[in-house]
Amino acid sequence: MTDTTKNRVEHWMEQNNDHGLPVPGFEITPGRTALLFTDPQNDFLHPDGVAFGAVGESVKENNTVANMKALMETAIETNTQIVISPHYYFPTDHGWKFEGTLERLMHAIKMYDRPSALSLEGFEGSGADWLEEFKPYINHEKTIICGTHKVFGPENNDVVLQLQKQRIEKVILAGMSANLCVESNCANLWSGALNAALPPTRPPRPRSRDSTVCLPPSSTTR
Repeated sequence: MTDTTKNRVEHWMEQNNDHGLPVPGFEITPGRTALLFTDPQNDFLHPDGVAFGAVGESVKENNTVANMKALMETAIETNTQIVISPHYYFPTDHGWKFEGTLERLMHAIKMYDRPSALSLEGFEGSGADWLEEFKPYINHEKTIICGTHKVFGPENNDVVLQLQKQRIEKVILAGMSANLCVESNCANLWSGALNAALPPTRPPRPRSRDSTVCLPPSSTTR
């Protein structure tokens, strides 16, 4: 390819071939940085969960449970705000007049089902419950547990409100799953002028023969 046929990106890549695309990095600012976890629940992460068959191989390969636990533990130790965005379905949700592909599947397999929005009857140990390893951190008095998101992103729960009320400017995301809730929350927070990033460990995603993974930006601490 000659210089006259190269576009600006190709010129930039040629001139910066030791670095590739720009990596802005991510500085953790104490008091202004939060850890957001999506769907840290049994149905995704426990071997008996209804969706583990689709994500279990990736969960084990990426050491997801141990990595999420380490992030939560570090957040508590460093007084970094933990925010939880869970996924629940109540009986009225099964009456939706139309559904996306994954919504229909999740309803069919009763993923994250709870019998009532106002009752915890049957919650303990259910697919909607927190993974047991995470409970000491999620049940911590300073952890913010948001309302349920019903699709993928934070558009229909209070994640953004809670971050703003804490004057959070930077968000590290982790949880399930990479190309659904994590990606949707990351894109939405960026669109809302929050600095969002993924930790250096890859969140799991459902496996397919042509699946690919985007590597996250590097992180530094200030």
